[in-house]
Amino acid sequence: MSLQLSVDRSSPVPLYFQLSQQLEAAIEHGKLTPGSLLGNEIELAGRLGLSRPTVRQAIQSLVDKGLLVRRRGVGTQVVHSQVKRPLELSSLYDDLEAAGQRPATRVLVNIVEPASAEVAGALAVAEGSDVHRVERLRLAHGEPMAYLCNHLPPGLLKLDSAQLEATGLYRMMRATGITLHSARQSIGARAATAVEGERLGEPAGAPLLTMQRTTFDDTGRTVEFGSHTYRASRYSFEFQLLVRP
Repeated sequence: MSLQLSVDRSSPVPLYFQLSQQLEAAIEHGKLTPGSLLGNEIELAGRLGLSRPTVRQAIQSLVDKGLLVRRRGVGTQVVHSQVKRPLELSSLYDDLEAAGQRPATRVLVNIVEPASAEVAGALAVAEGSDVHRVERLRLAHGEPMAYLCNHLPPGLLKLDSAQLEATGLYRMMRATGITLHSARQSIGARAATAVEGERLGEPAGAPLLTMQRTTFDDTGRTVEFGSHTYRASRYSFEFQLLVRP
């Protein structure tokens, strides 16, 4: 491991926490990728002039968060980072790329079908009319992150599967001149079904985050209705809360 690590002994922040925060940041920003091995506790302690219990506590805190795992005969290994996504009108693809997570996409469904009552209501089209349905598996560092199901009104843009695997849906919209303006979004959580668990590499019953979003362009037109599931072990939403004056 060739990270530049340091601790400030004059700071009131505990030394183990300073070290754990630096390691966590390195994992989140892709400097420590899944599968990377940390130096052993003796080596880290020697580099930083810390005691082994301090280094052990820093590492254990990241083990407890699921970012590191101790493997007998191998050492301490990076498992993955958890993506912290801000609540704003952005795409998961762009957020992962900005976080250095190397996003990839597999298109599993790309069809035109009759709109259900729920989809028709969200897209403001007649029930039974044609809509486009796209289902994708979004990955980061080669691991499943989210399962995305999106419905779009007909004729909005050409949904080529190869292009959908190469970039994000919102980028494709912007490239055709669509200006995204606002969205209605709801977030929830539930247990994974067996099928969902298999898709996302989680056991049945594992916690999932859910998100439904209806997005509008600057003319007020509905441009997508999305229903997504995310691995709670890999993903979280961040809120900024303000006090009303």
